[in-house]
Amino acid sequence: MSDLASLRDEFRRKFGAEPRAFRAPGRANLIGEHVDYNEGCVLPLAIDRDCTVLAARRDDAPIRVHSREFGETAEIALDAARPGSGHWSQYVSGVAWALKELGVRVAGADLFIASDVAPGGGLSSSAALEVSTAFAFAGLSGATIERVEIARACQRAENEFVGMRCGIMDQLAACFGKREHALLIDCRTLAVRPLPLDSARVRVVVANTMARHELAASEYNRRREECEEAVRRIAETRPAVRALRDVSWEEIAEMAAHWPEPIRRRARHVTREIARVHAAAQALERSDYEAFGELMRQSHESLDRDYQVSCVELNLMVRLARELPGVYGARMTGGGFGGSTVNLVRADAAENFGSELARRYEAETGIHPEITLCRPADAASEIA
Repeated sequence: MSDLASLRDEFRRKFGAEPRAFRAPGRANLIGEHVDYNEGCVLPLAIDRDCTVLAARRDDAPIRVHSREFGETAEIALDAARPGSGHWSQYVSGVAWALKELGVRVAGADLFIASDVAPGGGLSSSAALEVSTAFAFAGLSGATIERVEIARACQRAENEFVGMRCGIMDQLAACFGKREHALLIDCRTLAVRPLPLDSARVRVVVANTMARHELAASEYNRRREECEEAVRRIAETRPAVRALRDVSWEEIAEMAAHWPEPIRRRARHVTREIARVHAAAQALERSDYEAFGELMRQSHESLDRDYQVSCVELNLMVRLARELPGVYGARMTGGGFGGSTVNLVRADAAENFGSELARRYEAETGIHPEITLCRPADAASEIA
């Protein structure tokens, strides 16, 4: 990304005002996929890739927002914003709406957005945009908002305004990231516990397959509905159960044997994945990266076979990664049906791992992947 001084110059030329600057990081999820909306625990890290929002107040009501990456400027009338257009500016509209619902006095503003969190790459570009925008609106209004409430508002914007029924992991990771740490996040209580992840010993390498399958959004929402159906069936005999986090697979395997196959598979993945997250957190605390990598392997196989959200490109990327020296674990990350894999790699092997993985993937597919070597980064903030 351009340096901040250059971005400020671009803002001044476009809007003729002096901006404040806010940033929020992307995230990579080490393990715990499709469990956040089942109220389980997840283990992501905020990464050293940011969405930056430069912002200045306006005297009139509209919000003007320019995206450097899309090369577009949109105007949002606060009282007339409506959900569901599918345009990138919906994320900005949704955050403004959600903050107003919290009682924040969102006023007219000029926004300039620049991001090096690649859209569709499994690094949660949407949450980085939402959270950086929320910090900008809060900063301009003078409001003090707890970070958990910012994460909730951004999730609500994506759920109710954009139409993606995501969990809250991505927004919490952006709000609570800590340098040189992963984050154990309880998606029910919203408690966040940093766990050491020493970049001198291990690196996180994200490999974007460049595959985009159109069914991703609809299938994501369907998986959530299937999990809710599993909970409904369990609650018929165990009414205290409100989410799949409330049961283990061993507790429900017998009753699940009589369920429709998709419902049974979804429940098996989620319950076992939640257990894997807790085991992975313990492995990380004792720096047992081999054990962590084995849990990543199990996670990918479950996402492929039980949750059925992987694809040919993701499976290929994972297979190629496992053949390379220095890798502890590899699996798909994100919603699935394309996007990226996440790899935990010995630090001294990470550069060669990334370049060789890209070479082998391109040799097999003719597609050059995007490889990102990540370091755990700090949470969203205003930039001085």
